[in-house]
Amino acid sequence: MPATPDAALGAAVCAALRGQVEKLGLSIGDEPVWGDAAFDEETDPYSRELSLVAVWRGGARYGKATFFPDGRVFAEYQVLLPHPARPARYVDSVQVWGHAGQLRGEAVVADYLT
Repeated sequence: MPATPDAALGAAVCAALRGQVEKLGLSIGDEPVWGDAAFDEETDPYSRELSLVAVWRGGARYGKATFFPDGRVFAEYQVLLPHPARPARYVDSVQVWGHAGQLRGEAVVADYLT
């Protein structure tokens, strides 16, 4: 397995994460930045397959993208902003998944604790 995933795929994952935030009318600027990710390998406890993991930490937000051997990717990145249409809720994070060129995603929304 290469030391890092293809840079074009990494950039597409980052763009897809930002795109999920933008769908809500919010912005997290240029985060996540592909070049800021740290990489490690992780063994799946069930399949025993080795995946490459990109992690963003140390800034205002945390994120993680897992690149599976079969070409799938799953990524999640913190947003931590008020939901623009639901005052009692906030956008915790966004997720994207799929294969290169076919990434789908959604926001993870949570209630404020009162």
